[in-house]
Amino acid sequence: MAAILVVDDESRMRKLVHDFLSRSNYEVIEAADGEEAIDIFYADKSISLIILDVMMPGTDGLEICSRLREF
Repeated sequence: MAAILVVDDESRMRKLVHDFLSRSNYEVIEAADGEEAIDIFYADKSISLIILDVMMPGTDGLEICSRLREF
């Protein structure tokens, strides 16, 4: 089963995406901020896709994307 990491600082949005994807039988992993997303990504090699909010406080989505591409 494909794992999808959903990164958003708004829990309401994470839940919405999580519910939609889980109904389609995807494993959904959630992160509330960019640093948590990076930690999860490095720890879980089964992640196939990341859905990333661009505008988040602290480390924004564009910076996270750049850091993950270096991996």
